[in-house]
Amino acid sequence: MASRRGNAKTREQSDKYSVLLPTYNERENLPLIVWLLVKYFGESGFNYEIIVIDDGSPDGTLQIAEQLQKIYGADKILLRPRAQKLGLGTAYIHGIKHASGNFVIIMDADLSHHPKFIPQFIEKQKEGGFDLVSGTRYRGDGGVYGWDLRRKLISRGANFISQVLLRPGASDLTGSFRLYKKEVLEKLVEQCVSKGYVFQMEMIVRARQLGYTVGEVPISFVDRVYGESKLGGNEIVSFLKGLLTLFATT
Repeated sequence: MASRRGNAKTREQSDKYSVLLPTYNERENLPLIVWLLVKYFGESGFNYEIIVIDDGSPDGTLQIAEQLQKIYGADKILLRPRAQKLGLGTAYIHGIKHASGNFVIIMDADLSHHPKFIPQFIEKQKEGGFDLVSGTRYRGDGGVYGWDLRRKLISRGANFISQVLLRPGASDLTGSFRLYKKEVLEKLVEQCVSKGYVFQMEMIVRARQLGYTVGEVPISFVDRVYGESKLGGNEIVSFLKGLLTLFATT
């Protein structure tokens, strides 16, 4: 018994969390999200690294990231930029290749996802041994703040339709704040074919298909403080097309 507890404690001490931050025009948000990540990882004592994947932002996001690397150290802030905007799924594939942690956290860099929830994600994963832990806006104390009625209706409607058609076994199918075992994320990314906002949805659907376990943590989602939302009419149409494709193929 003592030996098993000792082995579990050793595994926890050796765990490392790689945070993937895909960015595009986030020069105002990046310094604050990085500071918050460093703060909450520092307070919780978990080993971590932050991988910034900038897709050729014209606003100088990469230059800000380079300054942050000088402040916090190249061991904590890894810069893995790409020449142009190539999509969220490929950004994760690119980031995973450079991740040295055995767990990977994906989140938005625009302050919509607060790093204060990350210790809860980690504890939830440890408690249940989950393959992935997803933040949910639709259970417990979870919620959305800063959206107008139109945006809330779009989000709720998209999640409701997705639940009815796909039955994913998770309450927030369109969320993008998650913790994965690295090998699980690699397998899911390999299986997924969707682009844009549908990518996150497909990840949960494929996880269910492959028999992976999913834990959930209620989160507060706050609309971006700086910059413009990247959700527009084209994204909504793409989402609906992707949803129908998933319904037909899963």
